[in-house]
Amino acid sequence: MGQQNPIRIEGFIQGTTYHITYFDSKNRDFKPKIEQILKEFDNSVSTYKKNSIISKINANVENVKIDHYFKTCFIKAKEVWKITDGAFDPTVYPLVNAWGFGPGKKMKLEQRQIDSIIQFVDFNLIELKKNKVVKKDLRVALDFNSFAQGYSVDIVSDFLNKKGIKSYLVEIGGEVYAKGKKPDGSFWSVGIEKPIDNKETSNALKAIVKLENLAIATSGNYRKFFVENGVKYSHQIDPKTGYTSKNNLLSTSIITKYCMDADALATGLLVMGIEKSIAFLELHKEIQAFLIYSDEFGNFKIYETEGLKNILTELE
Repeated sequence: MGQQNPIRIEGFIQGTTYHITYFDSKNRDFKPKIEQILKEFDNSVSTYKKNSIISKINANVENVKIDHYFKTCFIKAKEVWKITDGAFDPTVYPLVNAWGFGPGKKMKLEQRQIDSIIQFVDFNLIELKKNKVVKKDLRVALDFNSFAQGYSVDIVSDFLNKKGIKSYLVEIGGEVYAKGKKPDGSFWSVGIEKPIDNKETSNALKAIVKLENLAIATSGNYRKFFVENGVKYSHQIDPKTGYTSKNNLLSTSIITKYCMDADALATGLLVMGIEKSIAFLELHKEIQAFLIYSDEFGNFKIYETEGLKNILTELE
């Protein structure tokens, strides 16, 4: 029999925590290598690092050499941008900063400032040509933060696969991928929180999902937000209006084969709102989703796709 005691490693990276559990008959400690991989990833796509590839591109540094991480993010972002009809758009970065949700200084925004910034929020204005980023407007800037954590989960998972690990769970900043079952035959279980405004601690769970060779990512408006003059502003920016997203969809949990896809789609659907999200999911049956929204009386309501019936248990 192989090693039955799980190996657990955890730490702080990318401005958030990570927790990884795996079963390994050789009892290897992968923490140093995993943290090295995640730091390399940050040096590519973190807008919080001034010398990262994405920061150099945003600053219009000439002849920036892109790497595999950046290229993968860019291509995936274009794909999700197209299928969500622009609800997911990484060129929203100048607005993310202006609203105070990025590394830049928060502005006091009025309509005219938003009208000015939104002119260069459009993924049509930037493309990849022979591994080089080409902008049609130099003010265009990219932000992969809304799905980079999901991609980092995939990167760590790929590392564990190459090491021959058959049973593991990788969680970075709340985004998760689970491989196989545990040695005792049980599933990996992941909770979905109730979307109650709470910046500090965990909320009570609304559902539990059993995962095997699947990823889950959740996007919500109950963690990163601020209140100004009695109005709540969440970190999800609608690229089409320039304002923080305002609809009755509170939390989107997406279950797919890859965490990068789940993370990007969770962001896009949260911006789209409940009606457009349901219509989108009807067209894309390969995507599984658990959506929590509020009715006109402020009560939690649920929409879940058919594929979750056997793996998701809703709690009170």
